[in-house]
Amino acid sequence: MSGDALKARLVAGAQEMGVALDAAQADAMLRLTAELRDWNKRINLTAITRPADMVDKHLLDSLSVQPLLHGRRIADIGTGAGFPGLPLAIVNPRRSFTLIEATGKKCMFVRHVVELLGIENVEVVQARAESWKPKALFDCVIARALGKLADFVRVAGHLCARDGRMLAMKGRHPTAEMHALPSGWRVLALHDLRVPGLAAERCAVELGRAG
Repeated sequence: MSGDALKARLVAGAQEMGVALDAAQADAMLRLTAELRDWNKRINLTAITRPADMVDKHLLDSLSVQPLLHGRRIADIGTGAGFPGLPLAIVNPRRSFTLIEATGKKCMFVRHVVELLGIENVEVVQARAESWKPKALFDCVIARALGKLADFVRVAGHLCARDGRMLAMKGRHPTAEMHALPSGWRVLALHDLRVPGLAAERCAVELGRAG
């Protein structure tokens, strides 16, 4: 698939989800995936390597939670190669994003992309989320494929402000997990996500502090 076709696929898919991308934002995201493919030849960062799959499974999947973001300070837990944090940061220049990842090679890649693309609203933290203590808590804490909801709360709940939100990106509705949350937390909403190009079920569970 040509670069123009990939760009059209990205812009149209984002528009279908209610996210309007300008040309510069689309170009930045495709540069991100191009760098990821290049680095992946030397360092194993992702199992998704086809350009069209990267658009669907990395970029559009990340953008699917754009309408659910809460507040100005956003933390992405276990960001890996920068998803969903980097695409969201590109389309939200007025919000600040902290991308937390324990693996050094992944942090190195994310820092490289941030510098290459001049993304000024991203901080990359190499740390295990459960032991990291930020200077200020976050309005929204998000994670993609971090395990069970109870684990998400255990690992990252302390990073969330009292009136903040935690967003867990999941596949099928995690009904059993939603009933097994630790005390002090509750499900605020369950959002079905439809990602263009993906046939798999996707949803986001929105959590908040009980009481």
